[in-house]
Amino acid sequence: MHEGHMSTQGQSSRSSVMAVWSVWLRNALVWRKLAIPSLTGNVLDPLMGLLAFGFGVGGMLPAIDGQPYLNYLVCGTLAMSAMHAATFEALYSAFSRMHVQRTWEAIMNTPVRLPEIVLGEWVWAASKSVMSSTAMLLVVACLGIGSPWVWFQVFLCLVVGALMFAALALCVNARAPGYDFFMFYFTLCVTPMTFLSGAFFPRSQLPGALQTVADLLPLSLLVDMVRAAFNGAISNAWPQMLGVVAYLVAGIVTALRWSAQRFARA
Repeated sequence: MHEGHMSTQGQSSRSSVMAVWSVWLRNALVWRKLAIPSLTGNVLDPLMGLLAFGFGVGGMLPAIDGQPYLNYLVCGTLAMSAMHAATFEALYSAFSRMHVQRTWEAIMNTPVRLPEIVLGEWVWAASKSVMSSTAMLLVVACLGIGSPWVWFQVFLCLVVGALMFAALALCVNARAPGYDFFMFYFTLCVTPMTFLSGAFFPRSQLPGALQTVADLLPLSLLVDMVRAAFNGAISNAWPQMLGVVAYLVAGIVTALRWSAQRFARA
């Protein structure tokens, strides 16, 4: 009896994993037709900012924390690239599949359930973000910044960040009545995170109270993780980094559970 129950649970788990994989694969196959233009667009914008500020403005600035401004800016650019790619996919593209194209409705006519669709969308948005930020990481490698071991650590940081921002964006998506609603998220959350996270300048330059708030922002945590990888600090600060990862994982779990409940009521 017990063995039969365990076997049924195992089959159910495998079925759920396959359902999530099916949603991910469906989105990947559709995106494959536009993969090159999509990646080009996701990389070109942050790349132009990196070159303009890193070489242009950076040439007029002194070293920050003992490193050229270009190297300092690279960390913020990679983190922002992961945030923006995951956010756009989990907002606009997922909303289109849910409400406009009715793709979710069609998928739910199969054995795939709503939580599995949400998980599939989450993993897909994070995957697309990782692909975009990895392309940016290749550009950074071509600039000669970092080493293979550093790039690997940065890649792991970007994976965690992509999962976090995809989950947060799905929360907003679950609440959104239309595309215009997303502007509130960009105005009230994404833009402040962009400028307060320490991506462009040290957060220590901010007033005390604002610095305290900025230190807790998700993008600030990701920027700090990426910067620690480039500075070689991760190898000597695993307890602190594990605490950051635990904070992000808690956010991911909370965001996914809440968004799944919101979608179920929609």
